[in-house]
Amino acid sequence: MLAENNYGKSGIRLVKIFRGPDRHEVRDLTLAVRFEGNFQAAHSAGDNSQVLPTDTMKNTVYALAADHPMDSIESFGLDLSAHFARENSNVSQVTIDISELGWDRISVKDQPHPNAFLRSGEEKATTRVVRDRSSAQIESGLSHLRVLKSAGSAFSGFRRDRYTTLRETRDRIFATAVTAVWKYASSDLPFAGLRKSIRRALLVSFADHPSESVQATLHEMWAAVLATHREVVSIRLSLPNKHHLPVDLAPFGLENRNEIFVATEEPYGLIEATLKRSP
Repeated sequence: MLAENNYGKSGIRLVKIFRGPDRHEVRDLTLAVRFEGNFQAAHSAGDNSQVLPTDTMKNTVYALAADHPMDSIESFGLDLSAHFARENSNVSQVTIDISELGWDRISVKDQPHPNAFLRSGEEKATTRVVRDRSSAQIESGLSHLRVLKSAGSAFSGFRRDRYTTLRETRDRIFATAVTAVWKYASSDLPFAGLRKSIRRALLVSFADHPSESVQATLHEMWAAVLATHREVVSIRLSLPNKHHLPVDLAPFGLENRNEIFVATEEPYGLIEATLKRSP
């Protein structure tokens, strides 16, 4: 007996240029489409009569993108999921995943160029739209948001056992690559503005919080989002600790005045938590 199944198209790359009279805008997306539903016959009998080709899913993304304003990745995901649900009666659930890379304008003679761009960095905006026959749920977020603070971070008073060698510190570098996923209370919201505001709340709380640990700062960050955004019902944060270790300069007859560090990628601490509003 087939317990569960899904299929779809992943890694759909889409770049759209909005060609205004005086300046252009770039949207750089990667999408995935996934169907769940009644596909028993395809698995057990080789009957493909209810299977929409994944190539058609890809083509649909491009076709709908042609006339879509793409004011937000959430609105595009909602419209894509609505189309697929409407056109495929045997599908019980449609999931659309979208990530977006940013492009900044190149400055020329101290002015932003109208149609020349520079990749913003590793950071991606993300959204997941899950639509069934009764409603649509939206989880949005961001990933690879690299942040660092050179003061205001400590780690001391921690539990020790016979294998503990880590020294306590009241002054360390705190660097991480934030991944955040938040769930919206509604599918009818000003998503673009909310994303900017939520991102700002995360950054301000990271910068201003006198950190006793990654856990403490993580709590401050998602508490700041829930305190200022009633539209968000839960948020999950993942903060890998991007360690910066002081270099011992004594062999060279030099003193490290807490200025010279080696940045390491692995191994790393990983701190994660989810905060939900009380019922």
